[in-house]
Amino acid sequence: MSDWKPKRFWKTATATECDGGFTVLLDERGVKTPAKAALTVPTLSMAEAIAAEWDAQIETVDPVTMPLTRGANAAIDKVRTQHAEVAALLSEYGDSDLLCYRAAGPDALIARQAEHWDPILDWAAESLDARLAVGEGVMHVAQNPNTLARLRAEVESFDEFSLAAAHDLISISGSLVLALAVTRKAITVDHAWMVSRIDEHWQIEQWGEDDEASALELTKRAAFMDAARFYELCRR
Repeated sequence: MSDWKPKRFWKTATATECDGGFTVLLDERGVKTPAKAALTVPTLSMAEAIAAEWDAQIETVDPVTMPLTRGANAAIDKVRTQHAEVAALLSEYGDSDLLCYRAAGPDALIARQAEHWDPILDWAAESLDARLAVGEGVMHVAQNPNTLARLRAEVESFDEFSLAAAHDLISISGSLVLALAVTRKAITVDHAWMVSRIDEHWQIEQWGEDDEASALELTKRAAFMDAARFYELCRR
Protein backbone atom coordinates (compact mmCIF):
# COMPACT_ATOMS: atom_id res chain seq x y z
CA MET A 1 0.00 0.00 0.00
CA SER A 2 1.40 3.39 -0.97
CA ASP A 3 2.16 5.98 1.71
CA TRP A 4 2.18 8.79 -0.85
CA LYS A 5 0.32 11.92 0.16
CA PRO A 6 -0.19 15.04 -1.94
CA LYS A 7 1.90 18.03 -0.92
CA ARG A 8 0.45 21.34 0.15
CA PHE A 9 0.60 23.67 -2.83
CA TRP A 10 -1.55 26.58 -1.62
CA LYS A 11 -0.93 29.51 0.69
CA THR A 12 -4.46 30.17 1.94
CA ALA A 13 -7.74 28.26 2.12
CA THR A 14 -10.86 30.44 2.14
CA ALA A 15 -14.61 29.84 2.21
CA THR A 16 -16.67 31.67 -0.37
CA GLU A 17 -20.15 31.76 -1.86
CA CYS A 18 -20.65 30.01 -5.18
CA ASP A 19 -23.45 28.83 -7.47
CA GLY A 20 -25.62 26.47 -5.45
CA GLY A 21 -24.07 27.17 -2.06
CA PHE A 22 -20.57 27.66 -0.70
CA THR A 23 -17.15 26.28 -1.53
CA VAL A 24 -13.50 26.40 -0.51
CA LEU A 25 -10.76 28.05 -2.56
CA LEU A 26 -7.14 27.03 -2.25
CA ASP A 27 -5.69 30.38 -3.31
CA GLU A 28 -7.87 30.84 -6.41
CA ARG A 29 -8.50 27.16 -7.14
CA GLY A 30 -11.78 25.54 -6.09
CA VAL A 31 -11.56 22.30 -4.14
CA LYS A 32 -12.78 19.20 -5.97
CA THR A 33 -14.05 15.91 -4.61
CA PRO A 34 -12.23 12.63 -5.37
CA ALA A 35 -14.73 12.14 -8.24
CA LYS A 36 -13.74 15.60 -9.57
CA ALA A 37 -17.06 17.26 -8.70
CA ALA A 38 -17.07 20.78 -7.32
CA LEU A 39 -17.04 20.79 -3.52
CA THR A 40 -20.23 22.79 -3.03
CA VAL A 41 -21.71 22.64 0.47
CA PRO A 42 -25.00 24.00 1.83
CA THR A 43 -23.80 26.47 4.49
CA LEU A 44 -21.07 29.03 4.96
CA SER A 45 -20.24 27.60 8.37
CA MET A 46 -19.52 24.21 6.80
CA ALA A 47 -17.34 25.78 4.11
CA GLU A 48 -15.43 27.72 6.77
CA ALA A 49 -14.88 24.58 8.85
CA ILE A 50 -13.65 22.68 5.78
CA ALA A 51 -11.35 25.57 4.86
CA ALA A 52 -9.90 25.39 8.37
CA GLU A 53 -9.11 21.70 7.82
CA TRP A 54 -7.24 22.52 4.61
CA ASP A 55 -5.44 25.39 6.30
CA ALA A 56 -4.30 23.05 9.08
CA GLN A 57 -2.41 20.81 6.64
CA ILE A 58 1.32 21.48 6.88
CA GLU A 59 3.56 19.90 4.26
CA THR A 60 1.32 17.09 3.03
CA VAL A 61 -2.42 16.48 2.97
CA ASP A 62 -3.60 13.88 5.47
CA PRO A 63 -7.30 13.00 4.89
CA VAL A 64 -7.45 11.32 8.31
CA THR A 65 -7.28 14.77 9.89
CA MET A 66 -10.05 16.15 7.63
CA PRO A 67 -13.34 14.49 8.70
CA LEU A 68 -15.56 17.33 7.47
CA THR A 69 -13.93 17.29 4.04
CA ARG A 70 -14.42 13.53 3.91
CA GLY A 71 -18.06 13.95 4.92
CA ALA A 72 -18.69 16.48 2.16
CA ASN A 73 -16.95 14.24 -0.37
CA ALA A 74 -19.15 11.32 0.65
CA ALA A 75 -22.31 13.42 0.45
CA ILE A 76 -21.50 14.67 -3.05
CA ASP A 77 -19.83 11.65 -4.64
CA LYS A 78 -21.77 8.81 -3.02
CA VAL A 79 -24.95 9.78 -1.21
CA ARG A 80 -26.19 12.24 -3.82
CA THR A 81 -26.12 9.57 -6.52
CA GLN A 82 -27.48 6.77 -4.28
CA HIS A 83 -29.79 8.63 -1.92
CA ALA A 84 -32.63 6.09 -2.06
CA GLU A 85 -30.27 3.15 -1.54
CA VAL A 86 -28.46 4.74 1.40
CA ALA A 87 -31.74 5.79 3.03
CA ALA A 88 -33.11 2.26 2.65
CA LEU A 89 -29.95 0.75 4.15
CA LEU A 90 -30.05 3.05 7.17
CA SER A 91 -33.80 2.60 7.65
CA GLU A 92 -33.22 -1.11 8.20
CA TYR A 93 -31.59 -0.30 11.53
CA GLY A 94 -35.07 0.47 12.83
CA ASP A 95 -35.87 -3.24 12.56
CA SER A 96 -32.81 -4.20 14.64
CA ASP A 97 -32.26 -1.14 16.80
CA LEU A 98 -29.72 -1.51 19.59
CA LEU A 99 -32.15 -0.11 22.15
CA CYS A 100 -34.62 -2.93 21.55
CA TYR A 101 -32.30 -5.81 22.49
CA ARG A 102 -32.00 -6.17 26.25
CA ALA A 103 -29.90 -8.38 28.47
CA ALA A 104 -31.56 -11.30 30.25
CA GLY A 105 -29.30 -10.63 33.23
CA PRO A 106 -27.78 -9.67 35.56
CA ASP A 107 -30.36 -7.40 37.16
CA ALA A 108 -27.96 -4.46 37.42
CA LEU A 109 -27.36 -4.45 33.65
CA ILE A 110 -31.07 -4.87 32.93
CA ALA A 111 -31.79 -1.86 35.13
CA ARG A 112 -29.06 0.22 33.53
CA GLN A 113 -30.32 -0.46 30.02
CA ALA A 114 -33.89 0.35 31.03
CA GLU A 115 -32.85 3.56 32.81
CA HIS A 116 -31.05 4.96 29.78
CA TRP A 117 -32.77 3.33 26.81
CA ASP A 118 -36.45 3.44 27.80
CA PRO A 119 -36.66 7.27 27.85
CA ILE A 120 -35.28 7.45 24.32
CA LEU A 121 -37.74 4.86 23.05
CA ASP A 122 -40.50 6.82 24.82
CA TRP A 123 -39.32 9.97 23.04
CA ALA A 124 -39.53 8.19 19.67
CA ALA A 125 -43.05 7.01 20.47
CA GLU A 126 -44.18 10.50 21.46
CA SER A 127 -42.29 12.67 18.98
CA LEU A 128 -42.11 10.39 15.94
CA ASP A 129 -45.20 8.25 16.58
CA ALA A 130 -42.84 5.29 16.40
CA ARG A 131 -43.14 2.87 19.32
CA LEU A 132 -40.57 0.10 18.99
CA ALA A 133 -41.01 -3.27 20.69
CA VAL A 134 -38.36 -4.57 23.10
CA GLY A 135 -37.12 -8.12 23.69
CA GLU A 136 -34.43 -10.08 25.49
CA GLY A 137 -31.33 -11.58 23.95
CA VAL A 138 -30.37 -11.59 20.29
CA MET A 139 -33.44 -13.15 18.72
CA HIS A 140 -35.12 -10.83 16.23
CA VAL A 141 -37.84 -8.61 17.68
CA ALA A 142 -40.67 -8.10 15.19
CA GLN A 143 -41.62 -4.44 14.77
CA ASN A 144 -44.87 -2.89 13.63
CA PRO A 145 -44.60 -2.16 9.87
CA ASN A 146 -46.27 1.22 10.36
CA THR A 147 -43.66 2.16 12.95
CA LEU A 148 -40.86 1.17 10.58
CA ALA A 149 -42.50 3.16 7.79
CA ARG A 150 -42.55 6.28 9.96
CA LEU A 151 -38.88 5.88 10.82
CA ARG A 152 -38.06 5.30 7.16
CA ALA A 153 -39.85 8.53 6.23
CA GLU A 154 -37.67 10.41 8.71
CA VAL A 155 -34.51 9.04 7.11
CA GLU A 156 -35.73 9.64 3.56
CA SER A 157 -36.38 13.30 4.41
CA PHE A 158 -32.67 13.99 4.91
CA ASP A 159 -30.78 15.65 2.07
CA GLU A 160 -27.47 14.18 0.92
CA PHE A 161 -25.38 16.07 3.50
CA SER A 162 -27.66 15.26 6.45
CA LEU A 163 -27.87 11.65 5.30
CA ALA A 164 -24.07 11.38 5.11
CA ALA A 165 -23.92 12.52 8.73
CA ALA A 166 -26.76 10.21 9.75
CA HIS A 167 -24.96 7.28 8.15
CA ASP A 168 -22.15 7.47 10.71
CA LEU A 169 -24.41 8.34 13.64
CA ILE A 170 -26.54 5.27 12.93
CA SER A 171 -23.91 2.75 11.86
CA ILE A 172 -21.49 3.55 14.68
CA SER A 173 -24.11 3.50 17.45
CA GLY A 174 -26.20 0.68 15.99
CA SER A 175 -29.32 2.71 16.71
CA LEU A 176 -31.55 4.61 14.31
CA VAL A 177 -33.55 6.04 17.21
CA LEU A 178 -30.45 7.39 18.95
CA ALA A 179 -29.32 9.09 15.75
CA LEU A 180 -32.71 10.70 15.20
CA ALA A 181 -32.76 11.89 18.81
CA VAL A 182 -29.40 13.60 18.25
CA THR A 183 -30.46 15.25 15.00
CA ARG A 184 -33.65 16.54 16.63
CA LYS A 185 -31.73 17.74 19.70
CA ALA A 186 -33.73 15.52 22.03
CA ILE A 187 -30.42 14.36 23.56
CA THR A 188 -26.84 15.55 23.34
CA VAL A 189 -24.31 13.72 21.22
CA ASP A 190 -22.27 12.95 24.35
CA HIS A 191 -25.28 11.33 25.99
CA ALA A 192 -26.05 9.38 22.83
CA TRP A 193 -22.52 8.03 22.73
CA MET A 194 -22.62 7.07 26.41
CA VAL A 195 -25.89 5.16 26.16
CA SER A 196 -24.79 3.40 22.97
CA ARG A 197 -21.84 1.89 24.89
CA ILE A 198 -23.69 0.57 27.94
CA ASP A 199 -23.03 -3.08 27.11
CA GLU A 200 -19.35 -2.51 26.33
CA HIS A 201 -18.78 -0.47 29.47
CA TRP A 202 -20.53 -3.11 31.56
CA GLN A 203 -18.07 -5.68 30.26
CA ILE A 204 -15.16 -3.40 31.10
CA GLU A 205 -16.46 -3.05 34.65
CA GLN A 206 -16.59 -6.83 34.99
CA TRP A 207 -13.36 -7.83 33.24
CA GLY A 208 -11.20 -4.73 32.98
CA GLU A 209 -10.03 -2.70 30.02
CA ASP A 210 -8.41 -4.08 26.88
CA ASP A 211 -5.92 -1.69 25.27
CA GLU A 212 -6.90 -2.57 21.71
CA ALA A 213 -10.63 -2.28 22.43
CA SER A 214 -10.07 1.04 24.21
CA ALA A 215 -8.16 2.45 21.24
CA LEU A 216 -10.94 1.33 18.89
CA GLU A 217 -13.55 2.97 21.11
CA LEU A 218 -11.67 6.27 20.99
CA THR A 219 -11.57 6.08 17.20
CA LYS A 220 -15.31 5.34 16.99
CA ARG A 221 -16.15 8.09 19.46
CA ALA A 222 -14.20 10.65 17.43
CA ALA A 223 -16.02 9.59 14.26
CA PHE A 224 -19.38 9.79 16.06
CA MET A 225 -18.64 13.31 17.30
CA ASP A 226 -17.43 14.36 13.84
CA ALA A 227 -20.67 13.09 12.31
CA ALA A 228 -22.75 15.09 14.79
CA ARG A 229 -20.72 18.21 14.06
CA PHE A 230 -21.10 17.66 10.31
CA TYR A 231 -24.88 17.39 10.76
CA GLU A 232 -24.98 20.64 12.72
CA LEU A 233 -22.93 22.41 10.04
CA CYS A 234 -25.46 21.24 7.44
CA ARG A 235 -28.17 23.21 9.21
CA ARG A 236 -26.53 26.58 9.91
